[in-house]
Amino acid sequence: MLEFLATYHLTGIAIGVATFLIIGLFHPLVIKGEYYFGTKCWWVFAVMGVAAIVGSLLVDELFLSTLLAVWGASSLWSIGEIFEQRKRVERGWFPKREKKDR
Repeated sequence: MLEFLATYHLTGIAIGVATFLIIGLFHPLVIKGEYYFGTKCWWVFAVMGVAAIVGSLLVDELFLSTLLAVWGASSLWSIGEIFEQRKRVERGWFPKREKKDR
C-alpha cells in the first residue's frame, strides 16, 4: 500500500486526508469527553498525545510516523479544547449533562 502511494505520488494527499479525518475524530471526542467526564479527562488526552509522539519518534516509516505525530498533536491540542468546551457548555452552546440523583 505504501509503495502504491509512493509510486503514484499520493503520499501527501493520503497524509492530508488522514490528518483531516484524525482532526475530525477529535471534535466529537472532546465534546463527548467533556459531557460525560467534565474536564477530568484531560489527562487521557495528555497520555495519548505523549505516547503517539514518542511512537512517532520510534517509527522509521515516514507515512506512519507522520500520522502518529498528527495524532499526538491533536491529542495535546484537545487538552485545551476540553477546557474551552466547558466554557461553551456554560454559555449554553452545548447541552450540560444533568447529574442523576440516586
